[in-house]
Amino acid sequence: MTKVAIFASGSGSNFENIVRHVQQGHIEDIEITALYTDHHDAYCIKRAEQLGVSVHINEPKRFESKSHYEQHLLSLLSAEGVQWIVLAGYMRLIGEDILKAYPHKILNIHPSLLPKFKGIDAIGQAFRSGDSITGSTVHYVDNGMDTGEIIEQRQCDIRTDDTIETLEERVKQLEYELYPSVIAKIIR
Repeated sequence: MTKVAIFASGSGSNFENIVRHVQQGHIEDIEITALYTDHHDAYCIKRAEQLGVSVHINEPKRFESKSHYEQHLLSLLSAEGVQWIVLAGYMRLIGEDILKAYPHKILNIHPSLLPKFKGIDAIGQAFRSGDSITGSTVHYVDNGMDTGEIIEQRQCDIRTDDTIETLEERVKQLEYELYPSVIAKIIR
């Protein structure tokens, strides 16, 4: 059984989707050890509680430095025997300490067809760009912002009658299909 920790910062819809896939047996041989979040009031905590997943709340501002913060996370990850980290809306760059401890073992999903529209508001950037397509990308995490090796992408049209909300919903649905599929292939 491969032990996986999920890092999230916000609502946790991708976190919940992954956990449900694991709990329903759609992703086999994976154990979600815990949700790691950097915000004490993130909604992903409620989702984790409802799903029976333990939670580690670690707010970076409580630590002397980023390195101290990451060393604390590494001690928790090590104690749980975590082999992979899956980012699901974790809004913080992973630092060198964790990258060194988990080389090519950290996945992220991003709501654009990377390398286009890196960083925050990727769907808004795509919507305003005049492009006719966008999508979602699963990639390995490196020391840049959304610059890691691309594993898989799926695209969707940007329709002329789209609003930012309708486009966000279609991209989110892509993510809900793509991420569990890639996790099942890569981590197993």
